[in-house]
Amino acid sequence: MTPSIQLPKRIYLLRHANSGWAEPGGRDFDRSLSDAGFAEAELLAETAADKNYRPDLVVCSTAKRCRQTADAIGRVFSGLVEFRYVDALYNAPADTYLEIASSTRGVDALMLVGHNPAIEEVFASLCGNDVMARTVPEGYPTSGLAVIDVMGEEAYSLRDFLVG
Repeated sequence: MTPSIQLPKRIYLLRHANSGWAEPGGRDFDRSLSDAGFAEAELLAETAADKNYRPDLVVCSTAKRCRQTADAIGRVFSGLVEFRYVDALYNAPADTYLEIASSTRGVDALMLVGHNPAIEEVFASLCGNDVMARTVPEGYPTSGLAVIDVMGEEAYSLRDFLVG
């Protein structure tokens, strides 16, 4: 990570909830959450609210499963959070997520809702491979939410990790 990137004071990295398989002939982009995924997303959103983990802005991939995951956040924080849906987060590398995060001027708490492997790579980039290996040794789970505090230029601290 380069020192020129300015990030919000708190970053929430949320991987979409568990999704079903694509319909025959359907696109990966259009995959919906499974029943378990809807329950995961609701539980995660409620847990985040209970801990007062409220973003100011949610930037979400336009893929259906990400939008459905973000909808759970929207229901819990109804009217308190701004949402932006960004096509560029679908199948994007971690650098795209970081560029989007650094472009959100004036936002103190940002949530990125997206896909693996990018979410996992952003987590590793901000907190380090050791923290990632200790926190998610089996890989970044669906409905996994990392709460990361930005301590200063190139200094990040994992505050919490929740799973729906």
